Amino acid sequence: MFYTANTPEGTRDRLFAECAERRRVQAALTRLFERRGYAEIITPEVEFYDLFLMSGNPMPQESMLKIIDRSGKICVMRPDCTTPIARVAATKLRDMVFPQRLYYNQTIFRSSTANMGGSSEIAQCGVELIGASGLRADVEMVAMAVDALRSCGLEQFHIELGHVGFFRSLTEGLSMEAEQVERTRQLIESKNFAALNQLLEPYGEQPASRALRALSRLFGDAAVLDEAERLAGRNEALDYLRQVYGELACAGYQEHLRFDLGLVHQIDYYTGLVFRGYAEGYGAEVLSGGRYDRLVEAFGRPAQATGFAVDVDGVAACLPPAELPRPRLIVHYGEGFLAQALAAVDGRAPGTCQLSPCGSLEDTRLLAGRKGIAGVLVIDAEGEREVPV
Repeated sequence: MFYTANTPEGTRDRLFAECAERRRVQAALTRLFERRGYAEIITPEVEFYDLFLMSGNPMPQESMLKIIDRSGKICVMRPDCTTPIARVAATKLRDMVFPQRLYYNQTIFRSSTANMGGSSEIAQCGVELIGASGLRADVEMVAMAVDALRSCGLEQFHIELGHVGFFRSLTEGLSMEAEQVERTRQLIESKNFAALNQLLEPYGEQPASRALRALSRLFGDAAVLDEAERLAGRNEALDYLRQVYGELACAGYQEHLRFDLGLVHQIDYYTGLVFRGYAEGYGAEVLSGGRYDRLVEAFGRPAQATGFAVDVDGVAACLPPAELPRPRLIVHYGEGFLAQALAAVDGRAPGTCQLSPCGSLEDTRLLAGRKGIAGVLVIDAEGEREVPV
């Protein structure tokens, strides 16, 4: 009888080529981040649950993987990288001059919806620019997002830009209560047009009401901003998006930029520009980020900030499969010749040569045959020579 050892729901083993594909993406991203002056930071995989309550993070608690420590305190497996980094920036790095440029290469853990096939382990690489505000910081972050996907080898992708201020200005124009604002946000995010029209019916044909009805359909090129202005009138958020786009277009980034004014995710968390990245061949976003100016202050140090995270496996899924090197030679060595055998392995291309664990040459030749290795290199008192398998 065989014992079936499965992995927990939402997790899986990754073997060989998948590992190489993940490392390839991580290496490309971290090289870019370091070139741009970002320093790596690693936070614990386990954090106190209270940390995320303090931050006002809108992540539902049921999506967090909880554990209890020895003192009885509730902890969570790190569900997000930005909040712990904000904690560090406000405490351990309190005396460090702003702006702080930080990057991470970590796994986050989230409880996936049962039977939906989602992953509970998500490999992320990302950056946080803490203590920088205004147009230049936002432009730097969007440019970095485009360059991040380029550096991984993606060609067919785009970054969608939005601004939470546009949605807020529309709901404020209708004097909506907080519960109505949240309900409107949910309906726009889920594209539930029938329920949205019903909720907005009491507001008639006011410009803000018309714009909210159309919000989830306001996506595309720069003409979207003109259409939004026709619906809602002149708006600071739209003007700001035009400025961001103008700067990026001058730098040659316009090919990869779109607009989506229906980006209303986590509206209380983000405070300004928001953006998402999508790549051909993957059904979900591969990058997400935006401005969050109140998070660091929750831990005691006021600081405006912006950043983004890349879904490493999502990007890897869009790239050609990695080809692993095939071993072409196995080294059989005599007693006292380990150093020479290791030198022979290390002197060849990685993965193309390996040591034999066998005591006899005949056993090494049999092993090579089973593995499909073409040659055996013998190193012993008689010297160095290749023998047929």
